[in-house]
Amino acid sequence: MDIFKAILSRRSIRKYRETPVGEETIKQFLEAAMAAPSSKNEQPWVFVIIDDRALLNKIPKFHPYAEMLKTAPVAILVCADRRRFLSEDVWIQDCAAATQNILLAAHGSGLGTVWLGVYPRPERVEGMTQLLSLPEPIIPFSLVAVGYPAEQKPPANRFDPSRIHKNGW
Repeated sequence: MDIFKAILSRRSIRKYRETPVGEETIKQFLEAAMAAPSSKNEQPWVFVIIDDRALLNKIPKFHPYAEMLKTAPVAILVCADRRRFLSEDVWIQDCAAATQNILLAAHGSGLGTVWLGVYPRPERVEGMTQLLSLPEPIIPFSLVAVGYPAEQKPPANRFDPSRIHKNGW
C-alpha cells in the first residue's frame, strides 16, 4: 500500500474477526516499531505480545475503553525500559513513534488496530503492570489491539488549512 494512502486511510478498528494473527505477522509489526526514530537513539521500547484470551478479557476491568479486546485475537503492549533512558523526558515521544509504526504496518498489511492509551493513567499503568507481572523498570505506555477487521470505516478527512501558519503565527 502506498504510504500516503496508508496514512490517510488508517482508522481505529474496534471489531475483529476471529481469525488469528500469525506470529510472523506480529514480528513484522514489531520490526516496524523498532524502526521508529528515538531521541539519542535510546530505543527505550520493549513489547509484550498478549494473545492469551483470559488476559485480554481482564484488561477492560481496569481500562474503560478496552472492550474490543474481548474480540481482538492479539494485543501489543508498548512499554519503556527505564534502564535504557539517557534522559527522563523523551521516552514518551519515542514510544509514541513506535506505536504509530505498529498502526501503519498493520493497516498496510490489511489488519485493523486501535491505540489504547495506558500511560500516564495510574489505574491503567498499575493494572497492566500487575496483570503481566512487569518488573519495576518497565513502564507500560500504550496497548494496540490487532486483528482482521470485522468493520470498515471510510477515510476521515481531517485536513484543516486554518491550523497552518507560515514563518510565525
